[in-house]
Amino acid sequence: MCIAVFLWQAHPFYPFFLLHNRDEYLSRPTEPVAWWDNGEILGGRDGLAGGTWLACSRSGKIAFVTNVREVGNVPGPKSRGELPVRFLESKKNPTEFAEEVVMEAHRYNGFNLILVDLSSKSMIYVTNRPKDDEALVSEVLPGIHVLSTASLDTPWPKAVRLRTNFEQFLEKHGSGELPAEEMADKLMTDMTKADKTTLPGIHSVEFEYSLSSIFVEANTELGHYSTRSVSAVSAKTSGKSPFMRSTSRRKAG
Repeated sequence: MCIAVFLWQAHPFYPFFLLHNRDEYLSRPTEPVAWWDNGEILGGRDGLAGGTWLACSRSGKIAFVTNVREVGNVPGPKSRGELPVRFLESKKNPTEFAEEVVMEAHRYNGFNLILVDLSSKSMIYVTNRPKDDEALVSEVLPGIHVLSTASLDTPWPKAVRLRTNFEQFLEKHGSGELPAEEMADKLMTDMTKADKTTLPGIHSVEFEYSLSSIFVEANTELGHYSTRSVSAVSAKTSGKSPFMRSTSRRKAG
């Protein structure tokens, strides 16, 4: 049930900076981050459905997707992991692609999708589970944002904790370079659980409690569920394409 924190158009050195955890069942086949066969897309790949949770292109496009925590599923849904791939392979800008996605959003289980084009300084958020009266498509404004398995910037405990810790790193390093590896190690491997009284109450308290940390380790009826990878993606003002580093992670014990 992935979580990500990112900085957009609000730093003199980084127009975009992202830390991302991908949570998944250990039994689900996964290909690690690498350049794909066409040499244009860099990202991990789901070995079951063939899509991705996070990837970028040489042309400066980035996309990542999370599911939405909900009860029930769409009958015969399309794979949410195909959405980032389609965007990166298309010639469309984020707004144009978002309009395309909205037309078929009902065919997917709940998702949040971030679409970035560094060349046009454009970032768009798409969801098929909008909160209250919010739109399915919206422009992401400059600043710090957190995306988990609820709407963008929903203040769930783990999201608030991650944002606060991220802000502290930014204050420490000011307008200089950010230590991506150190930040990933310290921020994205946090196993602090939330207070049970603060959980959203969509599923059982015990299930939500097991998933309430930034780094997840949980035994479920369907098998072991864990943070499978921790990734950092950065784009510098002096660079032409984003840079991604990712490591497979699993806590001892």
